[in-house]
Amino acid sequence: MRAPDPSVAAAICADLDSSPTPYHAVETVRAHLEAAGFRPFTADTGPVGRWFHAEGGGIIAWVVAEHHDAASPLRIVGAHTDSPNLRIKPQPDVSTLGIAQLGVEVYGGALTNSWLDRELGLAGRVVVRSGDGLQVRLVRDDRPLLRIPQLAIHLDGEFRSSGLNLNRQRHMVPMWGLGEAPAFREYLADQLSVRADEVVSWEMMAHDLSPARLAGLDDAFLVSSRLDNQLSCFVATRSLLEVADGPGDAIPVLALFDHEEVGSVSTTGAASPFLRRQIERIWASLDADLEATIAASSASLVISADGAHATHPNYADRHEPDHRIALNGGPVLKINANQRYATDATSQAVFELACREAEVPIQRFVSRTDLACGSTIGPATAGELGIGVVDAGVAQLAMHSARETAGSLDPGWFEAALSVSLRG
Repeated sequence: MRAPDPSVAAAICADLDSSPTPYHAVETVRAHLEAAGFRPFTADTGPVGRWFHAEGGGIIAWVVAEHHDAASPLRIVGAHTDSPNLRIKPQPDVSTLGIAQLGVEVYGGALTNSWLDRELGLAGRVVVRSGDGLQVRLVRDDRPLLRIPQLAIHLDGEFRSSGLNLNRQRHMVPMWGLGEAPAFREYLADQLSVRADEVVSWEMMAHDLSPARLAGLDDAFLVSSRLDNQLSCFVATRSLLEVADGPGDAIPVLALFDHEEVGSVSTTGAASPFLRRQIERIWASLDADLEATIAASSASLVISADGAHATHPNYADRHEPDHRIALNGGPVLKINANQRYATDATSQAVFELACREAEVPIQRFVSRTDLACGSTIGPATAGELGIGVVDAGVAQLAMHSARETAGSLDPGWFEAALSVSLRG
């Protein structure tokens, strides 16, 4: 077996810290790609080279070598840049009992209790008027601006009997000052050094300010915000860079989507033509005809890389008893008969062999039949592309919390498995 290597998890901590939103995650990945010689793909570029296309919270990157042609299959690793969080409303300014608050909308299936009593910053993208046009600007403010205090136990008569019950509309409104606070539009204008009337619109969100880090005895754990699913994004990026100098028979592709947590239906979601259009550009640059693209598709594979549920030591009964999943137990194959995951016997076999070649351990996840199963970009990608998909990822605890936990050895093993898979 390949030796455990926590250095991959340690290195990815910096990427997680630099990526409080999907848009910042794309910029983090873009910086890694550009440092490795990747360039934006345009209509007049030749096929051979290292290319990427970025758009909002999504980015696609690929490598075409001299030996690749129209018959070359694709090996695609897909992941998503978004995570459940709190997003600022269009008219967010609220004042209650002299306390300035910001109206937020809960994005995705957030564990809302995990956002209480934390120091929260603000980040996202803002559209400003610039001359006669519009300009998109990124904003990141790591000051502890927002806080959502929970109700004291003495005032919550139901807490001991029924636990914490939060209403997303009434109980999740963060406070950020006392008395007269600036309008949120004015705050953004100050951050961007523009006039308030030049701020047109925004997609801003709160983010936890605790840094990503290794924790536990012997640094056994990786703890961070947004492990689901930025951890997969950065592991996949590392794998693409690892194979870029010597790609195998397949054309390696990295596909990072936005909006998976809310169904993947968006211009940069996995249920859109976002990836398919870039694949069509690859094939067009290689002068592929219809028969060649059909043949290449049949031989291609997508690895849908997303977090997997580790078996929780305090809730072991919530897990399938014959499919225990351990932190630091290796990559996790995710299987669901009802196609919540897109793994089938053929795609499973390909990934199992890749793990064997990479000399990494492998685990197999199945949900309890009497509990709901989450989903991934896998089914949407399979339906959009008509290419075989395997769902796999790194085990974690507290999925959808403001702060999640994974094993510190699993990212290194998953990177090795993805690198083998990308070579084809």
